[in-house]
This record gives sequence, C-alpha cells and structure tokens, in this order.
Amino acid sequence: MTAPVSRRKRSRHVALVLAGTATLALAACKDDRVDAQSFPDLESCIAAAKDNSLWFTEQDCRTNFAAAQQEFLETAPRYESKELCEQQHGAGNCGSDPAAQQPAAGEAQAQNSGGGFSFMPLLVGYMMGSMLSRGGGLFSQPMVPTADGRYSTPKGDQAFATNKGAGKVPSSTFQRAPSTLGKPPMSAAQVGQRGGFGASATTRSSGGSRSLGG
Repeated sequence: MTAPVSRRKRSRHVALVLAGTATLALAACKDDRVDAQSFPDLESCIAAAKDNSLWFTEQDCRTNFAAAQQEFLETAPRYESKELCEQQHGAGNCGSDPAAQQPAAGEAQAQNSGGGFSFMPLLVGYMMGSMLSRGGGLFSQPMVPTADGRYSTPKGDQAFATNKGAGKVPSSTFQRAPSTLGKPPMSAAQVGQRGGFGASATTRSSGGSRSLGG
C-alpha cells in the first residue's frame, strides 16, 4: 500500500455513490469501504479539488499523482513483447519499459531475442482513496488498461468501468502490488499459466465490473 501522504482531519466527507455491480468475490462489507475518486490525469484531479472537494486538495493531487507514477514504474506488469502486452491490455495500450536501459549496439540482438527488454501497459490514470475517517491519510493507486476496455490496478484484482469517477471501494484496493522492477518480463507461457492479466486474482469472481459513479 502506498504510504499515506496526508493526515489532514476533516469533519465531513463528500457524499459518493458506487454504481454497478462488484466484480470480485473479495468485495468488502460496507464497513471496509473507503471514499475514492479516480482521474485520467493530474489536471482533472486539480480541477476537482478546486470544485469544493471536502477531502483532498490540489497539493494532495500532485503528491498522490507522483506516488502513483512511482508505484506504476515499480509494480506494473511487464511482458517480453509488445504483442503479448497488447493481448492483455488492448491494442495501442502498451509501450516500452521506461526503467529498462537502452542496449548498446552489440547487445541489441540479445535484447530482441528475449534478453530482458520488456513492455508495459500505459499509465491511464490514478485513483485516490481517503482513510481520514480512520485516522489514516490519503492513498493512491495507478490505473492500467485491460483488454476489454476497463481500468485496473496493477495487481489486476480490481477492475473499474471508468478512470474518472467517484465511489466507495474496498480498502484492499490500495494494497500495493508486488514489485516487477528488475525482474524478468513475463513470457507467453507464464501469462497462459496465470490465465491472463488479473486472472489469478479474480478466479473466484463472477461477471460484471465496478463502476465509479461520477
């Protein structure tokens, strides 16, 4: 879970509505749900903060966006080819690993033949969650695209119909995914064993997706 970045106390919280049905069997009871809001970019978060938000400020937007960017770099899934990545996250939704060092001229062939260069889904937004009512702070999660047009956390265990909306989500949504930084990218065989992006975390789930009402 990303470390809390704000411990401001507020007497009220903005009223949020969660629409749609829960995808996951781990959908929490009402007592374990927290206020959350997702944004496709930093600018939309700042605009929302200026529109009389009761639980986050413009500075919270900036701090959490930076935290989400760093968490994305460290935890987003990595694949050995762009084609494999796009199979899991959709055509046009993947790019080269920004953390990978560019190979020297003599190393290019080894990298292209599976020597370690990797591809990642794009960062398509971030979500902030408030645990201020529990004496905690604000938490963030990066969002990546899925092959069926939804938006997911890097672990793949939470999928949402939109990357711009508000609602209540399980506090587990903000648990940090395992680090993939510096580890070998997934092969097609490994993805197949897992059942695809997010499948290992949602095998007990039934249809539908979370929808954050805006």
